[in-house]
Amino acid sequence: MKLNQITDSTLDIDITGLSADSREIKSGYLFGSLNDDKFIAAAIEKGAAAVIVRSDYNEELPVPVIKADTPHLAFAQAVAKFYGRQPSHIAAITGTNGKTSIADFIRQILTMMGEKAASMGTLGFIKGNEAPIPSPNTTPNAVTVQQELKALADDGYDYLAIEASSHGLHQYRIGGVRVNVAGFTNLTQDHMDYHKTFENYLAAKMILFTHNLIDGGSAVLNADIDAFSQLEECCRTHGKKIITYGRNGKELRLLNSTPLPHGQRLELDYFGQQMTIDIPLAGGFQAMNVLCALGMTAELTGKPFEVIKYADKIHGAKGRLELAGSHNGAAIYIDYAHTPDALENVIKALKPHTCNRLAVVFGCGGDRDATKRPIMGKIANDLADVVFVTDDNPRTENAENIRSQIMAACPKGQNIGNRAEAIKTAIAGLQSGDVLIIAGKGHETGQYINGKIYPFSDHDEVAKNI
Repeated sequence: MKLNQITDSTLDIDITGLSADSREIKSGYLFGSLNDDKFIAAAIEKGAAAVIVRSDYNEELPVPVIKADTPHLAFAQAVAKFYGRQPSHIAAITGTNGKTSIADFIRQILTMMGEKAASMGTLGFIKGNEAPIPSPNTTPNAVTVQQELKALADDGYDYLAIEASSHGLHQYRIGGVRVNVAGFTNLTQDHMDYHKTFENYLAAKMILFTHNLIDGGSAVLNADIDAFSQLEECCRTHGKKIITYGRNGKELRLLNSTPLPHGQRLELDYFGQQMTIDIPLAGGFQAMNVLCALGMTAELTGKPFEVIKYADKIHGAKGRLELAGSHNGAAIYIDYAHTPDALENVIKALKPHTCNRLAVVFGCGGDRDATKRPIMGKIANDLADVVFVTDDNPRTENAENIRSQIMAACPKGQNIGNRAEAIKTAIAGLQSGDVLIIAGKGHETGQYINGKIYPFSDHDEVAKNI
């Protein structure tokens, strides 16, 4: 493909590939200098035919230079044009919590409807009912995204649900993706180490609606959150159709929910019709996730009353409020909750299903927002009956220091650093009617300690001890 076909350049030189990693550059590639200009020389030495740089870059180079105010976006758009094809119906979901479940629910519903559908996000890349293909990031890099989109389109997949993380949006990893329906879940404390302020965090997430969502596309918004008015105004200003869900929703209004032994019953005003549905998922936040998924899938297909038929057949995403086993008449759940809001929600979600004591095993990740550690400690201390504070992914931080910061706000917590031992101890102490929540790692199959990743699965540890 020619350079002038994928960028603002007027040159018709051949481009044979693209990368923002100088180590991957081959002869004829377009190099996106997105993070550090010191790699430009290495990329050119390896054969880069052209380079995308910031607008203020002034050095002379022996190859064509494409200057852009937002190089990440210019690169993502070039990648999209290079690969050319995408599924015709794309849904993307953002927000602090719920993205993984909603993307998975959308794929499940579409697949049950007989459509060829896939999902992309924290669980990896999933086609139909096939096993996930793991991905290192919730939102992969721009090249990987477009390669996968083209492969899906070439294979006849018309539908795709994407998790859009704040990092991925801010770095325009999906900058070249045309989104038909965009959803927003909630906004609570997470990634403050990267975004610094809530304003920056929200602004990053709103890129999905201002940039990716096509003209006239549908925005499916949680009407129960504080940020709703800002999101609504933004979407109206940019000419998007607005669909709202929640207890304050219009199109998908939750009138009442009743806990059941293995799920809950929802009474809804669903696109103007009163109806009752049972879903095999516990927790108020799962009810909200299902509503968002139903709204997004309804808008994506234009078939709201066919979509709703499959609500009772949805199953929970791996590691998302997942019933992982039982011991001595007690239920054991695994959940990915690793933020204050998520931990609070999962504990409150399972309270109505607890006849005796509610226990929780959790920790906090290293090299991440440290301010949430005492907050999460207090939440566990206040809401759970039994608490085990353990290691999550310490990464390069001192694990004992992380636990100490949690324990300072969690006097009832038992400090057991070894996660396997903490899970074993928690399960051994279960009595009939108890509920145990193992929080923080969800679907993950590794534990990041001292800069290395070691095999570890909460699911495996539960299986060993029941």
